Amino acid sequence: MIGLDTNILVRYIAQDDAVQSGIANRLIENRLTPDNPGFVSLITLIETTWVLGSCYQQPRQTLIDILRQLITIRQLQVERPDIAHQAIQRYESGNGDFSDAVICLINEDNGCDETMTFDKKARSVGMTLLK
Repeated sequence: MIGLDTNILVRYIAQDDAVQSGIANRLIENRLTPDNPGFVSLITLIETTWVLGSCYQQPRQTLIDILRQLITIRQLQVERPDIAHQAIQRYESGNGDFSDAVICLINEDNGCDETMTFDKKARSVGMTLLK
């Protein structure tokens, strides 16, 4: 299995650098397979979402669509696909960040009754506002 960094996914998705996008394409489309997948950590998903939203100005719905595609590509193995899937659902239904949804779900999975935050938007993905 080969681990993938954020910049590999961003180049593959954005197709904005002829050389690096071509290399990323060959890796993902030709070298990776369902039997030898590329590993995508939750951190990489979070960073990819942040880069595409902040640097590439992709709208929220596009980010949701990209996340859904990434967790279903057979030549990719996403860390904790259960958490990734639930985080996408919370991200779509709320107005908090994808990273907040992942944090909240990981905390829940580790026995936390609640995740405290000062971020008002993070309440919509399951966190509790600390006042």
